[in-house]
Amino acid sequence: MQIGVGLEEVATFGKFLGGSPTNVAVAAARMGHSAAVITGVGDDPFGRFVRLEMARLGVDPRYVVTNPDFKTPVTFCEIFPPDDFPLYFYREPTAPDLQLRPEDVPDTVRDAKIFWLSVTGLSIEPTRSAHHRAIELRGRTPLTILDLDYRPMFWQSEELAHAEVDRVLAYADIAVGNKEECRIAVGETEPDRAADALLERGVQVAIVKQGPLGTLAKTRDERVVVPVTPVEVCNGLGAGDSFGGALCHALLQGWDLARAVSFASTAGAIVASRLECSTAMATEQEVLDLMAANPQSAPEVEVLS
Repeated sequence: MQIGVGLEEVATFGKFLGGSPTNVAVAAARMGHSAAVITGVGDDPFGRFVRLEMARLGVDPRYVVTNPDFKTPVTFCEIFPPDDFPLYFYREPTAPDLQLRPEDVPDTVRDAKIFWLSVTGLSIEPTRSAHHRAIELRGRTPLTILDLDYRPMFWQSEELAHAEVDRVLAYADIAVGNKEECRIAVGETEPDRAADALLERGVQVAIVKQGPLGTLAKTRDERVVVPVTPVEVCNGLGAGDSFGGALCHALLQGWDLARAVSFASTAGAIVASRLECSTAMATEQEVLDLMAANPQSAPEVEVLS
């Protein structure tokens, strides 16, 4: 792979498993958890690669639906450290993951200890109905996490994105997003106001990622600020997915909010310091070691009255 070179000049490419929820699952599996993804691929070599690579990285591929009508999508990333990583999606006229139907959602979502949803799946039918079917099956079973992962190329308008996200926020226990994603979800970009607005919509924990300014997490009783863990950034792609998988691990371990978000933030920093994404996910010990080496990045906790 080549760094600092536009696609028009690139001579070699690396092939890696992708898709944000899949990367989250890989990150959780890397820390010893059983994980599976409900998604779709085409009946083609890339689709077979997705299944094989998921299994190799510890993620159960049994819920990957093969759609013979559409090809497995590919995405190219240009790498310009420290903060420019353009993505180019090839998903026309549509992609198999956006063709998931309600009947493709297994009843086992009821029993998952954590259920992770990305709002991209709400952008179009039939996957929108599939997501609502999953929410219906899930009910109020904890823990349901909503990733506010907003990518404008998947939506007809910001207004539609806001409306669809607003419909499902009340069913999520935790919402995670950056400032722009919070703007789409609740119309706020200032971190505290955005977190408060998410809490008002019914979530129990609101997490607002602020890039180099760190991460804010709030409940109705607690406010946590986590400074960034300093690393030399190589490729920021996948850092948010690493954050998500590490957050799932921390929650399953029963850690308090401050430690959980600090752990997740550090895990994201580790992936940002590496070239790859799915295959770069950290182990628990790697994250704990980096946390211990950076005491200045310890979280600040405020009890709210």
